[in-house]
Amino acid sequence: QVQLVESGGGLVQPGGSLRLSCAASRSIRIFNVMGWYRQAPGKQRELVAAIPNGGLINYADSVKGRFTISRDNAKNTVYLQMNSLKPEDTAVYYCNAKLVTGLTEYDSWGQGTQVTVSS
Repeated sequence: QVQLVESGGGLVQPGGSLRLSCAASRSIRIFNVMGWYRQAPGKQRELVAAIPNGGLINYADSVKGRFTISRDNAKNTVYLQMNSLKPEDTAVYYCNAKLVTGLTEYDSWGQGTQVTVSS
């Protein structure tokens, strides 16, 4: 198990930027994929960006060109740089750590951080 703590959320105007951080309680090298998800009111949780431990980074079409995910294995931290924010980016953002063993996936989640884009 791992504890994931997100930070960096807040209120920002449209066109602004935020950087989210996800600090893990243990080495993130063991996880196959680290990712960011978001959930807006009345909507299902959706993948925003995922960065595997090797392999291609994956972004939701709605954030491509605006968001950048990165990981610092030495600090056990994953980041989400969000630029050109839009009101539709408003949601609770969750950090995810995925461990794949054989055919089984184990997911760990943070508590979430609120991002509100509004003028």
